[in-house]
Amino acid sequence: MSRRTAAALLITRGEGQERTVFLAERAPELRFFGGYHALPGGTVGDEDRALGGDEAAIQACAHRELFEETGLVRHRLPPARTSGDALTTMREQLLAHEQADPKQKGASPWPGFVAGCTPPRPLRELCRIETPPFAPVRYDTTFLHVPIEDCIAGTAGRRPDIWPGELVSGRFWLPQQALASWRNGDLLLVPPVVILLEHMAQAVDFEHFARELAGTTQGYHDGHLHQVRFSPGIVLAPLRTPTLPPATTTNCYIVGHERLWVVDPGSPDPAEQERLLVLLGELTARGAKLEGILVTHHHPDHVGGVNALSQALDLPVRGHPLTLARLEPGHRAGAALDDGMKVALGRSPDGQTGWELLAVHTPGHDRGHLCFRESRYGSMLVGDMLSTISTIIIDPPEGHLATYLQSLERLATQPMTTLYPAHGPALRDGQRLVKQYLRHRRQREGKLVEVLQQGPATAAELLPKVYWDADPALYPFAARSLFAGLQKLLEEGRAIETAGRWQFVN
Repeated sequence: MSRRTAAALLITRGEGQERTVFLAERAPELRFFGGYHALPGGTVGDEDRALGGDEAAIQACAHRELFEETGLVRHRLPPARTSGDALTTMREQLLAHEQADPKQKGASPWPGFVAGCTPPRPLRELCRIETPPFAPVRYDTTFLHVPIEDCIAGTAGRRPDIWPGELVSGRFWLPQQALASWRNGDLLLVPPVVILLEHMAQAVDFEHFARELAGTTQGYHDGHLHQVRFSPGIVLAPLRTPTLPPATTTNCYIVGHERLWVVDPGSPDPAEQERLLVLLGELTARGAKLEGILVTHHHPDHVGGVNALSQALDLPVRGHPLTLARLEPGHRAGAALDDGMKVALGRSPDGQTGWELLAVHTPGHDRGHLCFRESRYGSMLVGDMLSTISTIIIDPPEGHLATYLQSLERLATQPMTTLYPAHGPALRDGQRLVKQYLRHRRQREGKLVEVLQQGPATAAELLPKVYWDADPALYPFAARSLFAGLQKLLEEGRAIETAGRWQFVN
């Protein structure tokens, strides 16, 4: 897991109830939040750190990104540098530098462009938010306020000017307007922006907004769970669990708006269970009612906190019959769920009735595994069927590769927008990951067949050849998936085992 320091720019226009916020749409093909609307900004670079300590580097990054992404300038430049042509040329040079091959990059042109200028007044720091530990890259982001009235010049005058590239468009929104479009499913917002906009929409003025936001984000630094929402009606709460690497957490989900269901409260750690209780208290304080607990399957990192939560809040536990039969005693049992059954959620965040979760039975990783698809926005909670940070281990005899592939094929036919895995961040285009997994499994099987065709071999001899791209430290886990692949070929009559040696059957 790596950490990066970043700056995000809350560009506002106007005052009071007419104050609007500039949101920029990220290019759909980007791996990180492609297609989402976010605040302009970026990561701190070497040219920023050269200017001083952490605060100076953040300020330098913010002003550089302000110009690079929106064309706005707060520096008091000499007239020769504020002409349209001069600003356009400098921005082109800066973007070319950012897009250059890292091995061939020279020094950034930005420090030279602003050299000798009167430094602008530092931007106001509103808060810092660090990505929770569900993602392989965690951003420690400082959010800074940029009143557009404080900008002196820009490539399109004193207004944001988005050049197609990493960003494709941008506009000013009233906070309430952006949130309404998000709840309607018409606008994708990155999770921190949802938090900021909700605080702005509820505040009586900007100072009230700044105080409330600072209090909320200080709570994150003190250990409170974020209200991370990649789409309306689902809160992602990563809890520390005894799971398999590279993951260190399992995503617990709180689904609903008026009626809440907690999916996979997996942590056995009392401190983590308390963090979840605090988050649930925040959500129910707004008037929502907790209905119960849902479990995707019986693995310990998914059910480790089920009994504690059920007892603490007197909640029923629902899941597939095979899963419920394997839970430890100590919870309030609810009705079993099987393929095609539905769980009522009440009204959706945009007020539509009939919102519900559909249970989809997806055995293969675990015999009782369920996925849950919500009906309003098309999001799918996939448990351990897929991960956005690693592959999925199929561990016989519980795991069965042929069955797992059949379940993946079934998911490939399901309407799906945002995919919510048990490990890793949510993904906007869930079907893309399903197809990627199917392709990867076919390629891995092809490699296994190729190695077997070279002659009989033991599993230990096959492992480094078939999993040539795996970290040797993970070989014990890869060995289980290798056995699942061999079992599939054996069942299909394409491989046999004799005295511990496997060989391909033509």
